[in-house]
Amino acid sequence: MISLSNSENGTAATKRLARAMMVSGGEFSLLLACCNSVPRQQQVLNLLREFSSADIHQVLLSSAADTLYTAITTAIGTTQPEALMVRGLESVVAINQLIISTNIMRDEFRKQFRFPLVLWVNDEILCKLVWLAPDFKDWAASTIRFDVPQNQFVESEQQAISA
Repeated sequence: MISLSNSENGTAATKRLARAMMVSGGEFSLLLACCNSVPRQQQVLNLLREFSSADIHQVLLSSAADTLYTAITTAIGTTQPEALMVRGLESVVAINQLIISTNIMRDEFRKQFRFPLVLWVNDEILCKLVWLAPDFKDWAASTIRFDVPQNQFVESEQQAISA
C-alpha cells in the first residue's frame, strides 16, 4: 500500500487544497475534494493539518441527512469557521434529494457562509453533482483528486504480492 505522505501526487494535492482554503479566507468558496476511499480521506485530513494553520471544522453527515444546508447550519450554529469540511455524502440514503435541494438552496450558501466549504466526494457523488446540481457544482473552480493513480496502485499490489 502506498502511504499518502510518500505520494508526490497526494502531497501536492493536499498543498493545493490548503492553498485554496487560505486564498478564500473570509469569503465563501466551494472546493471539491475527490477521494474514493474513506480511510484515505482521513489520511489527507491528517496531512492537511501539517500544511494549514487554519481552524478547520468538520461535519460528518448522517445517513438520514436530507439537506446539506440544514446539516451544516445545525452543526456549526452561528460560528463561522476558517474552513469547513463535509464528509459522509457517500453514506446519505437520499443522496439525490440532498443534491437537488443543495442546488435549489445554493444562494444561501454564498449569503450565509463566509468560509471555504470543502465537500469530500467520490466519483459517484461527483457525477451526481454534475447532473443534479450543475449550478452549485459550477461554483467549484476545479476538483482536487486524492486517489492514487491506477498505475501506482497496480505497482504497489505487484510489490505486495512478490514480497
